[in-house]
Amino acid sequence: MRCKIFRACTVSMSIDFVAGMLPMLKERYEVILLSSPGPEMDVVTEKYGVRGISIPMERHISLYHDIVSLWHLIQVLRKEKPMMVHSMTPKAGLLCMLGAWLTRVPVRVHTFTGLVFPTAKGVKRKILMLTDWLTCACATHIIPEGEGVKNDLLNHGITKKPLKVLGYGNVKGVDLHRFNGKRCDGKDGMFRFLFVGRIVKDKGINELIEAFVRLNQNYPQSKLVLVGPFEDNLDPVSEEARKVIVGCSSIESVGEKQGEELVSYYAAADCYVFPSYREGFPNTILEAGAMGLPCIVTDINGSREIIEDGKNGIVVPPKDTEALYHAMEKMMTDSDGRNRMGGEARKIVVERYDQDFVRQCLLDYYDKILKPYV
Repeated sequence: MRCKIFRACTVSMSIDFVAGMLPMLKERYEVILLSSPGPEMDVVTEKYGVRGISIPMERHISLYHDIVSLWHLIQVLRKEKPMMVHSMTPKAGLLCMLGAWLTRVPVRVHTFTGLVFPTAKGVKRKILMLTDWLTCACATHIIPEGEGVKNDLLNHGITKKPLKVLGYGNVKGVDLHRFNGKRCDGKDGMFRFLFVGRIVKDKGINELIEAFVRLNQNYPQSKLVLVGPFEDNLDPVSEEARKVIVGCSSIESVGEKQGEELVSYYAAADCYVFPSYREGFPNTILEAGAMGLPCIVTDINGSREIIEDGKNGIVVPPKDTEALYHAMEKMMTDSDGRNRMGGEARKIVVERYDQDFVRQCLLDYYDKILKPYV
């Protein structure tokens, strides 16, 4: 009988992080996916021929709903008796590690793709640190997505357990066949800055809009393309930024894009800009780099592990509109430096973050930690 493993995340859209690995995982293990209900679960389970179990989980703290979710999770784990539960994303990590500990699942793995508490304050910060501590306490193995996340977990006393960053960091890697570095030559004379991600405050959108408006006044040939959904109920941008996005003819907000359509936006861009306040290990910077785009990022976990200031992009302090403006101006006016950094960006991604390499690192880790039980 093959070893049974669970891969779990809070919402079904996050299943994308593991979907591409399923054929490789199925060769070794019986794989069951677990998340909140959602169309992505149905699509992935049908496409790859694996089982999926849906348990509603709230992304934010909700004591009643969390207890209900934990109870359902415990029933599932008691019935299925997996050898390993591997969770990603904060709420799934808390509930799955606690549920797996209570049901004595032998191997309990959680991947921290990012930490919220370092940018939180007051009581919220203490609660977030407590939940991360509990997740680690219940886990047998902890994977920080990058060295920055690892250092935060250790330096803030969240855990003293051994932490293992796989490869150079990152949990997904880049499909270098899809993100192949082939760019579109601009024929309209416009210089395109690109942002891909949720259009929310924590991604630095307020500062990005303010910096771009000033830049566009001085350089009318500049354009800003925003690819991603607004999340007004979670972390909305300022009303002023929202009005500018809607009303400025030089800003194009196109909503969420995937597949080849997403690649086409990278291909048409001249520079990628990602002024986020906090990250784990942002995949969009890797995708942009694979497409040969120089990147402007903030000096935060993950971003600074991918981008070396002056080599494959420019690193600026978070929440610093002035520094962001000057970085964007430099990208527009220094074509030699921009082209050099774009070339380095592609090279680094190819060497360190190829999807096959990242996946193999995880498979090797699974083989190691599951060996006593197989």
